[in-house]
Amino acid sequence: QVQLVESGGGLVQAGGSLRLSCAASGTIFSINTMGWYRQAPGKQRELVATITRGGITNYADSVKGRFTISRDNTKNTVYLQMNSLKPEDTSIYYCYADTSTTPKRNYWGQGTQVTVSS
Repeated sequence: QVQLVESGGGLVQAGGSLRLSCAASGTIFSINTMGWYRQAPGKQRELVATITRGGITNYADSVKGRFTISRDNTKNTVYLQMNSLKPEDTSIYYCYADTSTTPKRNYWGQGTQVTVSS
C-alpha cells in the first residue's frame, strides 16, 4: 500500500504563488502516475495535473501556463508549483497516485487547503 501526505497549502493573494508537495511512502516502487486533483465546496473533484513515472505531464486547461507539476523519484515526492493564482483556484488540493500493478490501485492524500483572496 501507499500513503500520501500533502503540504504547502495556505492563504495567498491573487497573482501570488504557492508550491505544494506530496511525499509518498509504503510500496513506492509500484507507483506509476502521480498528480493533483482539487475539489471546492459543492463541486466535483477535478483533475489539475498529472505526471507519469517517465515524466509525461497532463494539465487541465484552466491551469495551463500557470501551474507546473514535477516529481523527484529518488525522494518519492511530487510537486505542484502554482503561479498567477486566481480566486477560482481556491479549493482543497488532493495528491493522487496509481500503481503499475495488476490490478491497478489508486491512492489519495488527505488534502491541503489553498485559498486565494482577491
